[in-house]
Amino acid sequence: DYAFLLHIVRSLKRNGKGAIVLPHGVLFRGNAEAVIRTKLIRKGYIKGIIGLPANLFYGTGIPACIILIDKENAQNRKGIFMIDAGKGFIKEGNKNRLREQDIHRVADVFNHEEQIPGYSKMVSITEIEANEFNLNIPRYIESQEKEDVQDIEAHLLGGIPNADIDALQRFWDVYPSIKAALFTQSDRANYSHLKVDKEEIKNTIFEHPEFVEFTTEMDALFNEWKTESTTTLKALEKGFNPKELIHNISENLLAQYANKALIDKYVMYQHLMTYWFEVMQDDSYLITQDGWEAKTYRIIVESGKAKRKVDKGWTCDLLPKELVINRYFTTEKEALEVLQAEKETVAAELIELEEENSGEEGYFAEMERVNKGNVNARIKELKGETDTADELKVLKQYIVLLDKQTETNRQIKEVEADLDKKLYAQYPSLTEEQIKQLVVNDKWMQSIGSAIKEEIDHISQRLTNRVNELAERYANPLPVIDKEVEDLESKVNAHLEKMGFVWK
Repeated sequence: DYAFLLHIVRSLKRNGKGAIVLPHGVLFRGNAEAVIRTKLIRKGYIKGIIGLPANLFYGTGIPACIILIDKENAQNRKGIFMIDAGKGFIKEGNKNRLREQDIHRVADVFNHEEQIPGYSKMVSITEIEANEFNLNIPRYIESQEKEDVQDIEAHLLGGIPNADIDALQRFWDVYPSIKAALFTQSDRANYSHLKVDKEEIKNTIFEHPEFVEFTTEMDALFNEWKTESTTTLKALEKGFNPKELIHNISENLLAQYANKALIDKYVMYQHLMTYWFEVMQDDSYLITQDGWEAKTYRIIVESGKAKRKVDKGWTCDLLPKELVINRYFTTEKEALEVLQAEKETVAAELIELEEENSGEEGYFAEMERVNKGNVNARIKELKGETDTADELKVLKQYIVLLDKQTETNRQIKEVEADLDKKLYAQYPSLTEEQIKQLVVNDKWMQSIGSAIKEEIDHISQRLTNRVNELAERYANPLPVIDKEVEDLESKVNAHLEKMGFVWK
């Protein structure tokens, strides 16, 4: 490990910079490695260390680290900047992956040498020397994950510990009055009681003026970024640089949510980057190559051993059909939705009728399969027989529903075919401004806005969930449980006495 590291150090110029990914062991192993590590630290060559998540690389599950070398001004270096980024990742299959937000967070914190408790710290050479030049990150950066401690007194005597309520201070800083609306001080010091019914916790929070004000403020923040970005996006011309585009609008989004209470700007950034890689990036490369054109093409697939070409319809990569339908064919869409709802209703009625009459004594019991042919055959068998009115009614009702289902399916196909024909004719007539409106507003901004809105909802939902959790945890203190047990025991004894059993 150190052979690679020393090779990089040796290859750098006097003001050179480099980085290497190595296993965590190089930070604390002893013997010859400890001697080399000590000399590198004393020379000031190590500028920073970034701890990475485990299971990040193929072929090994051990955690790794990035050691950053900087010879420039090394003799004056007084410390090593450390980052514990081991918890920032997403799991994909059996491996972990750094998200865009994780990478950006690490880069920003390192470049600005921002010291964040539990995440990053500038560790002085003096402190490192006191630890015998051991660079193991947990020695210097303590985890900020606090254990959710159960309060014994609250379980015994009731009440919600004020310590648990105060742990939600970041929420109370934004919603100061909601705390008073939810809790009231207990007659015991350091404990409170829930002021509202547990079922009303969510409504108390979500309907409170301070919560509404916060949500409105967050909506305004996004709309401000949306307005600016929409102008930028609609001004894109053929040949623009997609990488430069996403850099600019994503940095603007980060700046928009910087230093906002309850908001992690990097999480907001991740929503944009996720959509970029899933959809927007491909769209951008289409636009930079072809301009604002909604090009359609036929979907031709090969079928069978003879590889016969089959036309499966048409599509448009930049402009999905749904967007054009929603803006220009709402009447046809509504008509189609009515038919589809009717189809679902008929299908449900058929299932219900079949289930009601499929038992041992049901009218469909002797049928191998319940279908139109078998039901019609049974109707013919019953002709001329007496006492079969009820069965005939059910069988004929089933046939009516089947016919209705067939007719509804036929109508749906007709409406879909007619709508598809209108759509295909609409695409060539779309102007550049209309395409921009559909792509930027209806496609991109709508999707990004929904993701951001959902994240804001999740933030407030976390408060609701935590208050619910605390309320449920301490809802039944020991005296209440003892009383319930006593009452149940009395009821059981009373029943036993009636049965002639008496416990002595």
